Amino acid sequence: MLHALSLGLVLALLWWLMSGYWVPFILSLGVASVIATVLISRRMDVIDHEGQPLHLSWKIGFYWAWLLKEIFKSAVDVSKVILKRKMPIHPAMVPIKATQRTEMGHVIYANSITLTPGTITVTLENGDMMIHALTKEAAEGLLTGDMDRRVTAIEGVGALDRLLAAKAARGDAE
Repeated sequence: MLHALSLGLVLALLWWLMSGYWVPFILSLGVASVIATVLISRRMDVIDHEGQPLHLSWKIGFYWAWLLKEIFKSAVDVSKVILKRKMPIHPAMVPIKATQRTEMGHVIYANSITLTPGTITVTLENGDMMIHALTKEAAEGLLTGDMDRRVTAIEGVGALDRLLAAKAARGDAE
């Protein structure tokens, strides 16, 4: 239920920001469309912890700020490479193993790599990724594991994981 309320709030805020109207009739149409969307989403059973990742809400903001800084730095680096007369590119395919536990964590990591200029996630399967890097520096930056650690940190531990860990601890103690 919390995920449905969160989805409704996000949709209502997005609708209001995009429309900007305060006319009662228009507002009522917006409310009706948000309610209909949430009800249809619940009926389709697409509202879950991955569709509405509430456990990432406060952590993801810091990660986005860091990622925007990295995107800017990489854009500057790629621009310098492109503007040089001889274009010192050294493309490479780099295999990387993600340390995240969930598919959502893997997808956040893979998309973050692709958003960063000079690198593209080519394949992702069970946490094994193949990354195309434009330069040696981009490949070396991936191998440091900084982005991987940051994504793993925002992934957090879900309620089910905590319950299973508690149950396993009780089972070992008995």
